[in-house]
Amino acid sequence: MTKSLSLSLGAKSLSVKSLGVSAALLLAAPAMATTVEQTQFFDAIAAHCGQAFEGKVTAGNSADSAFSGKRLVMHVRECSDSELKVPFHVGEDHSRTWVITKTDKGLRLKHDHRHQDGSEDKVTMYGGDTQDGGSAELQSFPVDAYSIDNFKQNGLTQSVTNVWHMGITDSQFIYRLTRENRDFKVTFDLTQPIELPPAPWGHE
Repeated sequence: MTKSLSLSLGAKSLSVKSLGVSAALLLAAPAMATTVEQTQFFDAIAAHCGQAFEGKVTAGNSADSAFSGKRLVMHVRECSDSELKVPFHVGEDHSRTWVITKTDKGLRLKHDHRHQDGSEDKVTMYGGDTQDGGSAELQSFPVDAYSIDNFKQNGLTQSVTNVWHMGITDSQFIYRLTRENRDFKVTFDLTQPIELPPAPWGHE
């Protein structure tokens, strides 16, 4: 295609020849498509980078017995403009890290699970992407296709309808998992930073 495309910029104009090549160049570095609310949510978590906070189970049932009586700690450990890594420590179990990433469609939540030797668990990097703009205080992540396949391969068919939720205010951070017959929630106190936990397994 050899026709010129003129883009008026006030009193100036930009002549673009060979539209196909120009389009490719413009698409080479796509802008992040997070909404204002998603960016505010992401930044609210990042504001606590380098800090750790204690939480407690505020909703759950017998399926959540592994969390009973354990010290629950979140640590906003690694932060960049596009990704946050937040280990979630359950007592002496340092296997879990939440990974929150900006994508070209919104926000993505993944669960990085490791064994004590640092190797990946067979059920790892599961999660999902936001399906709407959410709000500055709450984002939800319905289970994605990769996670459904992973759950099925490992006999976790009850998890194929998971929806994860994260909420943040000035005083609290909430991690929540919902599906049929399951509502698990941990609430962390952001007003009282605590001593930093050890590095999560595989991220030393």
